[in-house]
Amino acid sequence: MELLFIGLAAGAIAAYFIFTAFNKDRSKVKTKEQSVVLMEKIRSVCKFITVEGDFSEIYHYENLKEKYISLIFGKKKAIILINAKAHVGFDLSKIKMESDNEKKQIILTNFPEPELLTVETDFKYYDKREGWANPFTTSDLTDINRDAKKHIVDKIPESPLFEQARKDALNTVLLMENIVQTIGWKLDYSALILEEDEQKKIEKK
Repeated sequence: MELLFIGLAAGAIAAYFIFTAFNKDRSKVKTKEQSVVLMEKIRSVCKFITVEGDFSEIYHYENLKEKYISLIFGKKKAIILINAKAHVGFDLSKIKMESDNEKKQIILTNFPEPELLTVETDFKYYDKREGWANPFTTSDLTDINRDAKKHIVDKIPESPLFEQARKDALNTVLLMENIVQTIGWKLDYSALILEEDEQKKIEKK
């Protein structure tokens, strides 16, 4: 679905410039205007890069903060099944570009690392045990849900989602390069390739 949106957005960019080139009633689009439109469209295409993943985790809760109360009034325990849907994508405000109007180049100097954009969680309680005089309170359940959500959020970076988002971003950059070339411009993303190579060198050390 994301590729469909990206393809539609890319097609809109190409259509914009084809329309401009063949519309005799309109004045020729200035180079500066082209660069502004290109950079805006690149950002609009990149917003469609999102990777979705489903997660399930078992979270064991036991109230250890009130040891003495638990000893007297009984322990509170619970097993929670966490189902979550995560969306990983990019903060578009961190994309850095500049234009070289003389050379008709868009220079992509920085592309952000993927981030966890949203996570939707659903909790199901199993084996919920309360002390004979130490029941679960609304505050307890709020704290448990918060801790359970943090538990699964901490697991998401270990999944393949972030690596998949990086690959999708690269594919999008290559797509934008083709679109930019159709109107006689060039997309220079050599800085990103150098950064990636340097990162690989660091990881190997």
